[in-house]
Amino acid sequence: MRISRDKLNKLAHTVADTLAEIDACDFLEDRNTIRQEARKALEKLLTEETRIDAAARQKIASQRKIIIEGSQEWDILYRKYYNDEVKKLGL
Repeated sequence: MRISRDKLNKLAHTVADTLAEIDACDFLEDRNTIRQEARKALEKLLTEETRIDAAARQKIASQRKIIIEGSQEWDILYRKYYNDEVKKLGL
């Protein structure tokens, strides 16, 4: 899923703000550095999700039989292949 840079920054701000409100959480760096690292982590996760999605779709497309996206069979295969790709990453 593509998320705009503004939305990604908003999510990173929310993560940093939420962590700052937790009493048991102390920052060793300033809040801006925490926000930037949160943004990098979110970008990495979204990149991996995009790669996993593409791999699952490719596996479905490589089937001998044409499987129409949105059909029950497509949904079942997509979930299976998506979960297989996630397991490969150890997530």
